[in-house]
Amino acid sequence: MPSPGHSSRYSGLNFSLLQPLALFLWFSSPFATMGPARWGICSAGKISHDFLVALKTLPPEDHKVVAIASRDLSRAQEYAKNHSIPKAYGSYKELAEDPDVDVVYVGVIHPYHLPVTLLFIQAGKNVLCEKPLGMNTAEVKAMVQAAREKNVFFMEAFWTRFFPASEKIRSLLRQSVVGDVVVLHVEFGIPLLSVPRCVEKELGGGALLDIGIYCVHLACMVFNGEKPQSIVATGFLHDTEVDKMASIILNYSGQRQAVLTYSMANRLPNRVTISGTNGLIEIPTDFWCPQKLVINGQKEEFPLPSPSQKLNFNGSTGLRYEAEHVRQCLLKGLKESPVMSHADSELIHSILDEARRQLGVSYPQDCS
Repeated sequence: MPSPGHSSRYSGLNFSLLQPLALFLWFSSPFATMGPARWGICSAGKISHDFLVALKTLPPEDHKVVAIASRDLSRAQEYAKNHSIPKAYGSYKELAEDPDVDVVYVGVIHPYHLPVTLLFIQAGKNVLCEKPLGMNTAEVKAMVQAAREKNVFFMEAFWTRFFPASEKIRSLLRQSVVGDVVVLHVEFGIPLLSVPRCVEKELGGGALLDIGIYCVHLACMVFNGEKPQSIVATGFLHDTEVDKMASIILNYSGQRQAVLTYSMANRLPNRVTISGTNGLIEIPTDFWCPQKLVINGQKEEFPLPSPSQKLNFNGSTGLRYEAEHVRQCLLKGLKESPVMSHADSELIHSILDEARRQLGVSYPQDCS
């Protein structure tokens, strides 16, 4: 490093003139605004409750919920009171027009993801939309295109990808700790046939879009966004013509394979095994909200913070990780997540589309 009196290529520059320029560049950059991410919550359903509880586990100076909207104003007001939210709206349009909202969490049921998300994007809002992002790949591409045209941040809320355990898995795979991955086994089964939303076609019912998507997502993550060379899906349909259980085999180049089994008719072990040429990575249970790993026989735990209120779904305080990731992306001025990219969402949904085609499941949105 040159001494104070050393001549350099900066000699002769008037730093007093550069200071205003530096200040201008700082305050016009996304890093200049270090206040909290101001959230708007779209829908007053079960997942929105859990998302709100998860946000409370994060520093209040980093995350603030400023408004919630529901088609039922009384429902929005109830949530606002329960979660200390300043504003409650009886329409999504009002939320879209709120100038105090930086980013909207969309928690409506998936047949409404496209129109509701487009409403917020067209209003210039950043959006975190629950999975599945769309009913099919065409819907996903329409939302991505709209977000790019409006220059807003947009991401599918695949919370699993942001858990510390998931980050550890990606790190282990990059380091080839278990060698080259050869086979991935994923099982996800929970009884859901008594839940109307899960079996009624007009509500986006079907096990693949609800829980099977987690299996497909994990395959896409483990195989690092690679497109499978072939997809084989076989299973059984419910009386309502949505899938209730199935197995999907994804064949990758180099004789590598993902074997995915899901069911909403019965409980399965809900575990993951990543088999490499030099070892195993296992998620022993509840892999969609992973809190334990077994790496070549060695156990490692990733405990979640305790919730301040009762949760609707297991491990939901883990939603905090995707929320903080969104804040970090906004601070950096990003319009797309480097961890859960638009291409990631499009790949996942393209696999879902082909699996549904083979299973014989279609939705009205497929004809639009």
